Amino acid sequence: MVKSECLRGRVFATRAEANLALFEYLDGFYNSRRIQKRLGYLSPIEFEEKH
Repeated sequence: MVKSECLRGRVFATRAEANLALFEYLDGFYNSRRIQKRLGYLSPIEFEEKH
């Protein structure tokens, strides 16, 4: 489903271009640096390092 949200209706010249678009979408969607309330106002990376 995530891939279809990101790639639907777009045409890419190469597979690498499509992979980059998907990576950029996922990096923004699953932002590992964004502070999360449920993690005690830590980013997921900070939470894992602490625990």
